[in-house]
Amino acid sequence: MFRKILIANRGEIAVRIIRACRELGVRCVAVYSTADRESLHAQIADEAVCIGSPATKDSYLNMNAVIQAAINTGAEAIHPGFGFLSENAEFARLCEKAGIVFIGPSYKSIEMLGDKAAAKETMKNAGVPVIPGSDGAVRDIDDARKVAEKCGYPILVKASAGGGGRGIRRVDSPDELESQIIAAQQEAKNFFGDDTVYIEKFLVNPHHVEIQIIADKSGHTIYLGERDCSMQRRNQKILEECPSPIVSPELRERMGKAAVTAAEQCGYYNAGTIEFLVDENRDFYFMEMNTRIQVEHPITEEVTGFDLVKAQIEIASGMELDVRQEDIVLRGHAIECRINAENPEQNFRPSPGTINALYVPGGPGIRIDGAVYQGYTITPYYDSMISKLIVHGSDREEAIRKMRWALSEFIVSGVDTNIDFQLEIIKRPEFISGNYDNGFLTRYMEKRKK
Repeated sequence: MFRKILIANRGEIAVRIIRACRELGVRCVAVYSTADRESLHAQIADEAVCIGSPATKDSYLNMNAVIQAAINTGAEAIHPGFGFLSENAEFARLCEKAGIVFIGPSYKSIEMLGDKAAAKETMKNAGVPVIPGSDGAVRDIDDARKVAEKCGYPILVKASAGGGGRGIRRVDSPDELESQIIAAQQEAKNFFGDDTVYIEKFLVNPHHVEIQIIADKSGHTIYLGERDCSMQRRNQKILEECPSPIVSPELRERMGKAAVTAAEQCGYYNAGTIEFLVDENRDFYFMEMNTRIQVEHPITEEVTGFDLVKAQIEIASGMELDVRQEDIVLRGHAIECRINAENPEQNFRPSPGTINALYVPGGPGIRIDGAVYQGYTITPYYDSMISKLIVHGSDREEAIRKMRWALSEFIVSGVDTNIDFQLEIIKRPEFISGNYDNGFLTRYMEKRKK
């Protein structure tokens, strides 16, 4: 096991990793920008190093600064969390070059799966169902027109290097195609430095279901059930649940085996998530693979009892998984609500500011993954997440009841939040029945405005 790990992230995921290190008896180093000097992760780590100014390119995305901080503090490994450098193959390669263990998959796996178009082709060759579309990136507008005609409208134009809902454009007719490709390319260039795009058939109102996998360096891979992430706004997840209300045991097994096949095809190790779209016929299609820990990983942990972050660290240190697929049993139901500093009544405008009062719910089956405290100032430089509220119940009905009263008890004063909006969603009959898809929230918000 490592003696010391550097955490190349901030906020609640940095705190989550610090706590895992504590349980493993590993010392941890936090890095922070000047805007995060008073952040919780910088205060509770064994050591903390300032790596730059508030702009992410000067701090959390500054690969040389992060690696130098690890070298200077004697850290043997770097945990990237999610976002920032977590899926950056070049950063993983630089870690290896510096003799520092990257807590995640190999840079080769990240390269293979980070390009969404190439990943789709890899899955197709492995026999994993994929959404109909282009064979890799589209070469030009004529190529795009041929693919679109073959798929049939509507289609999606997607950035090959995309993520987080960026670089995606829906196209409903041929006369929109060229302008939407240009728009997707421009956004992809701005956010990812790569304007390559590909095309896939747009599945109308599917469920977004993802399979969590974990694999050690010996090639032992297992899946830990699924998460339903269909409650989305502009391709951004708001609420997740585990297990999915639409997935049967038989479908879970088929999707799980497909996810394991996908991981094994890539020589993948550490934690990863295979994201699928499931249509009304319960047919599923590969969408993308995230080569990192997910924001919503706690609901899988609550239902399986498996600590994913500790497993990440153990696998990176060379340990093998001590569980088999038959050991994984889903117990009860878990729901996660992302509590953000934003105003839903003003198009979810971010609400930076100082938290002058804070009360979080507690009790059996209630978990808070957060990094804020009373007096903490939420800056305008980073995402607006305050914390993740996770509940676990003996079944879905109990979990919904528990989330309703937990949201009702959650108090944050000084900034606007989406707590009341989350409570509104959790009470909707569509959610209670499980009869929602990834287009539900868009349709609901349009009706809500009227």
